[in-house]
Amino acid sequence: MRFISPKVDYAFKKIFGSSQSQEILISFLNAIIYAGEKVIQSLTIVNPYNPGQVLSLKETYLDVKAVLADGSIVLIEMQIARVSAFSKRIIYNLGKAYTNQLGIGENYLSLTPVIGVTITDFILFNETSDVITEFVFQEKTKKFAYPDPELQMIFIELPKFKKKLSELTSLSERWIYFIKQAATLDEIPQTLGEVSEIELALNIANQANLTLEELEVVERRAMMLQDEKGRLTYAKEEGREEGRKEGEQQGKSQLIIRQMKKRFGEITEAINSQIESLSIQNLESLGEDFLDFNSLSDLERWLERRI
Repeated sequence: MRFISPKVDYAFKKIFGSSQSQEILISFLNAIIYAGEKVIQSLTIVNPYNPGQVLSLKETYLDVKAVLADGSIVLIEMQIARVSAFSKRIIYNLGKAYTNQLGIGENYLSLTPVIGVTITDFILFNETSDVITEFVFQEKTKKFAYPDPELQMIFIELPKFKKKLSELTSLSERWIYFIKQAATLDEIPQTLGEVSEIELALNIANQANLTLEELEVVERRAMMLQDEKGRLTYAKEEGREEGRKEGEQQGKSQLIIRQMKKRFGEITEAINSQIESLSIQNLESLGEDFLDFNSLSDLERWLERRI
């Protein structure tokens, strides 16, 4: 057996957001939101997975949305790479789902809670090693909850999850392992298969049960997301390198300016600016050549040749 990766948003939508995924999603949400307790008994998946439709949808529509029996709305998103203002986007989507419940003139009493479950393939919170973190409204000092638990955000950070298959104990750990490692499996392990909903999820993820078109879309989406992740990583590394070079250039220029002042006394702001604008290579040359200068005039002539 070979399985598609649930970390690819298209695959995630198929596994958790198909018309036959209600029991899968119920088990997953009970595991993550209610520590495995069977609080959620039924739900309706909004805009379920449709192969022909998903092909033309924008990335944000690949999220999974469900309405629980009590009317609560749950938004589930798989995010493989950190993007600009990601944390703000989570709050925006949560707030939009909450306010969109009301039509003109409708009563606030009809509003129901919105829960956001976000799975990330990157570290979002360095303040904790917990895999699952939860945010709710509460009083800042006394820490008591707001009267209406209307907005709740739950995050699952996959890189923090280190457990092996043999170490899994809770339902939440089994589901997180499935999302993180399904693509590396070549069969359905007993530890996962004994949970019927995870077994069903693995059968949906089985490449043998996908059409050629679906497999091609999953592969394209995976490549696109990995390319995007690679671009973000490259930009971050390039920014660090640029910052390192800028810091090195600034340090060298300030060192040379101090040396010039020791030798010739105070120097003008114009000369200061010219030295600060030199490249690292020219700064290194100046560091060697200034020993041959007899006056500031020699320095000014040297700078005129370089700028």
